[in-house]
Amino acid sequence: MKLPVISGKGAVKAFEKLGYAPVRQKGSHIRMKHLSDASKTPISIPNHKVLGKGLLRKLLRDADITVEEFIKVI
Repeated sequence: MKLPVISGKGAVKAFEKLGYAPVRQKGSHIRMKHLSDASKTPISIPNHKVLGKGLLRKLLRDADITVEEFIKVI
């Protein structure tokens, strides 16, 4: 399945629906942690207009989420 074109803000909202919450922000990077599952890797999302496909794929891999699951919550 094809990756969607999404902004940093849109990605933050999608990951919030998946159980992540913003912990802190340094510059344009928003650090997020999973609320209920501490074993999941914390993720860092840059607040850019468009996230690169490689970066988005890495974020999904770190969060252990498939592209299909991510598209459902957008």
